[in-house]
Amino acid sequence: MKIKKTTLKHIAELIGAQYVGNPNMPVTGFNEIHKVEAGDVTFVDHPKYYGKALNSAATVVLINKQVECPEGKALLIHDDPFDAFIKAMRHYRPLEPCSQAISPSAEIGEGTVIMPGSFVGNHAKIGKNCIIHPNVTIYDYCVVGDNVVIHSGSVIGADAYYFQRRADGYKKFESFGRVVIEDDVEIGALCSIDKGVTSDTTIRKGTKMDNHCQVGHDSYIGCNCLIGSHAAIAGVTRIEDDVILWGRVCVNKDLVIGEGAVVLATSAVDKSIEPGKAVFGVPAQDVRKQWREQAAMRKLPDFLKEFYKNNPDF
Repeated sequence: MKIKKTTLKHIAELIGAQYVGNPNMPVTGFNEIHKVEAGDVTFVDHPKYYGKALNSAATVVLINKQVECPEGKALLIHDDPFDAFIKAMRHYRPLEPCSQAISPSAEIGEGTVIMPGSFVGNHAKIGKNCIIHPNVTIYDYCVVGDNVVIHSGSVIGADAYYFQRRADGYKKFESFGRVVIEDDVEIGALCSIDKGVTSDTTIRKGTKMDNHCQVGHDSYIGCNCLIGSHAAIAGVTRIEDDVILWGRVCVNKDLVIGEGAVVLATSAVDKSIEPGKAVFGVPAQDVRKQWREQAAMRKLPDFLKEFYKNNPDF
């Protein structure tokens, strides 16, 4: 999430943290570790991930322990980095109530049709010649390109399903990112595309989604993909160009589905898939391997029947 440029000292005062480093060091954004860029603040609250955060592209690391500060970076030291990080993002992107179906701050392109019952949130942008069917919800800050069709009941920009376990229950990691849908995309009815936690969930140009699909936070779906009905794509997944996911495919988080791969219906993907590969099954494996295994399983009853017939004392 990008913000208007501020300083390390200002952020420290905002969240009640100590700082190590140049008080005037510029801060231009907040991002999770897998999305950070120079100028960003990221957070870490477990020793297992200290090294990853301290050696990331982030300029400022919000951390719960005094450690040696890497050269060229700064530290913010706070007892609860998770809560402090959310507090800072809330300050820069607070909830803005909206009393109209289409927010006055939304930008709607020429030729776009928005059907009755739909909602377009604050600072959202919709391009030219789009069709937004009845009862679609487009949350704040989301971006929709030109010639996009979104069918009834779909939700663009709901919060990430992201919680941290605490002794007294679960603490929500609130979402401050966006959904970015590029040109010529079609989203079926009753789909849900969650916004990024601090960055973007992206659907690239020409991709088509069937009904009842779920796309998790911070995921990336490339150009000209086909996503079948009831597909469930977990967060931080990368699906490259020209991929086909047929109906009821489940994809685990943090995976990469290579360019041109095909996942047959009802499969569950728990590992990254190489470009151009076709897979099937639970867990998904090479299609030819799965078919051979299934053919062998169908022969198993006859094999056992013959075996016991010839080996009665076994």
